[in-house]
Amino acid sequence: MTVFNQSDRCDLFSCPESSVSPAVYILLYVCSAAVVLLTVCGNLLIIISVIHFKQLHTPTNMLVLSLAVSDFFIGALIMPAMFIWTIESCWIFGTDFCTIFWLTSSFLTAISIYNITLIAVDRYLALSNPFLYMNRVSVRISCVVIIYNWCVMLIYILTFMYFNFTNSVVCPGECLLSINDIWAVIDLIYSFIFPISVIIILYTRVFVIAKKHATAIRELNNHTRPKTQKITSHSMKSERKAAKVLSILVSVFLVCLLPYFIYSLLGNVIELQPETIQKLVIMFYFNSTVNPVIYALFYPWFRRCIKLTVTLQILQTDSALINVLS
Repeated sequence: MTVFNQSDRCDLFSCPESSVSPAVYILLYVCSAAVVLLTVCGNLLIIISVIHFKQLHTPTNMLVLSLAVSDFFIGALIMPAMFIWTIESCWIFGTDFCTIFWLTSSFLTAISIYNITLIAVDRYLALSNPFLYMNRVSVRISCVVIIYNWCVMLIYILTFMYFNFTNSVVCPGECLLSINDIWAVIDLIYSFIFPISVIIILYTRVFVIAKKHATAIRELNNHTRPKTQKITSHSMKSERKAAKVLSILVSVFLVCLLPYFIYSLLGNVIELQPETIQKLVIMFYFNSTVNPVIYALFYPWFRRCIKLTVTLQILQTDSALINVLS
């Protein structure tokens, strides 16, 4: 993730006094706490569900689990500091935590983006060649890919921070990272252009495949008995639902990420106030809040898992074997 483009100098800076009324001030903190709580709890429910219920141990759900873990830590570790920084209009956590903040933020957001990319690859493989997918792709392979993804991303982020943060000057009340032009381009390509291109291309192919399936089912309906028509009609509805979920996924992903990366691309041309840039970053993080909704709340199995978790039925013996898919 690219962070603020700033020159390596400290301007005179002092934390401005709050210009909002106490009621608005409190409301901002309450709303921020609600967003953090929604992000943490939503992703935690996905983590518990996928880990606990044996029926959910599938290659795709392992990728969803990885996404939920990264989004959970964004909500727990990054969002609170970012909201406080924005509301107070001042960085109050010191220089050392500033370094940790950008390191952790860059790592987790990059992991979240590439988890979404891996899910796109998984869905494309499953639809384009289901027989090969069922025989070659396993939970073990998914776990290996996930571990590899986290390790590669950690190495990249450490390298990125080493070549940029060592030359940055963190001023009192500020937490800005100066990025040289070469690394700005590298990070833009690696953290956004490449993964978003893969996602758009693969989901476009998925839509084409789904449309072909729907056409084939429609033609089959014209030559089959009513009972078979009912079955194929259900399949068509499933196809349309899958297409709807995918369209929402891509749309929300773009809405959350595009504004910030457009600024990253045109940062030398468009000058924005730090407060505006912070809002773009918060919008970037908001993708972690809506991911549980996109990937889980559209599906009945997740609602069943929520009910079983909230009512503490998962603590019962053999609860991991409960059928949550039927």
